[in-house]
Amino acid sequence: LRFLESMQWVLFIFFTAAYAYQIFYLLVGLWGKQRGGVENAELHRYAAIISARNESAVIGRLIRTLKEQDYPSELLDVIVVADNCTDNTAEVARSAGAIVYERFNKVQVGKGYALEYLFRHIFEDKGETAYDGFFVFDADNIVDRDFVREMNKMFDTGEYTALTSYRNSQNFCANWISAGYALWFLRESRFLNRPRTQLGVNCAVSGTGFLVSAQAVREDAGWPYHLLTEDIQFSVHEILQGRKVAFAPDAVLYDEQPTTFRQSWRQRMRWSQGYLQVFRDYGARLLRGIFRGSFSCFDMSMAIMPAFVLSTVSILVNLTLGVVGALAGDNLLVAFESVGQMLLNIYLTLLVLGGITTITEWKNIRTSPVKKIVYMFTFPLFMFTYIPISLAAFF
Repeated sequence: LRFLESMQWVLFIFFTAAYAYQIFYLLVGLWGKQRGGVENAELHRYAAIISARNESAVIGRLIRTLKEQDYPSELLDVIVVADNCTDNTAEVARSAGAIVYERFNKVQVGKGYALEYLFRHIFEDKGETAYDGFFVFDADNIVDRDFVREMNKMFDTGEYTALTSYRNSQNFCANWISAGYALWFLRESRFLNRPRTQLGVNCAVSGTGFLVSAQAVREDAGWPYHLLTEDIQFSVHEILQGRKVAFAPDAVLYDEQPTTFRQSWRQRMRWSQGYLQVFRDYGARLLRGIFRGSFSCFDMSMAIMPAFVLSTVSILVNLTLGVVGALAGDNLLVAFESVGQMLLNIYLTLLVLGGITTITEWKNIRTSPVKKIVYMFTFPLFMFTYIPISLAAFF
């Protein structure tokens, strides 16, 4: 019993100490001046690459928004890998003006393998120096007309090998699930990635809407990232290589979020398992980086071991403490009150974060004022569902 009580306090102290720095991020995100790029930037040559599997219904919209960019069309190619498709994704993409490669491989399955295949063929067919950088998108994205130009401004500084963008949502108001995702990504943009760039700390790319330099791809011999969260694996690799990943605040991408709990559970389960894979493969090197004084290594360690993992462990410890105490003759109700108080504190913390994000990003949230307020209150409930997901990912 004393061991469990001690563990409870250790978890509380560790949790508080480990994530206290994000309060400073919050303040920087509220009042700090965002870092921009070069106004009269040199125009670089890019390829926008899209990995698509049975995405014929949506891929045309993304290609159209890329073709309509306020950027010279001769400096932006759109290249699609139709990966194990059983529909007409390849034909739709070609009709929309994209260069299309078709891949059929039932053994090496996943976005990481599709990107590796695509980079290899691009280098073989176009040459390794044909492009200065590659944008990576999911097929259901769309982008603002200034997306490429704004990313180019940051890229032209020459400081960064990868850039991530401002991730907004196409379907914020579909329901509380899509709204929960949208608020999370808006918070990530404003209160994590923006402060990181202002403070010189590495950002993490987030699956889609990012730019990576062709030089980095060449040095890595393509795209050797095949874990469930290949984007986080890439981000960790960049930190350990001493490269810089930053945030372009004015490059806006619109993502489409899951709307059913089943879809959401599967996606976030994959993310949770992927975080654990990355921690397994890179945790020791990140720890060495922390001891060498790299704050980016510390920040990334906290990102791949999310707060809800610690919260889940803490709840289990509290429940175990209550059961053991009850068997020893203590009042079981007291233990459950302790767990309830902890859950209430988590809810209120998330409500504050959701509220601040809603207020600061009010004009960027595409729904009615009433729905904005309602979804602000449901945001903590969406985040609470990470607790069983984190627990299931362990087992």
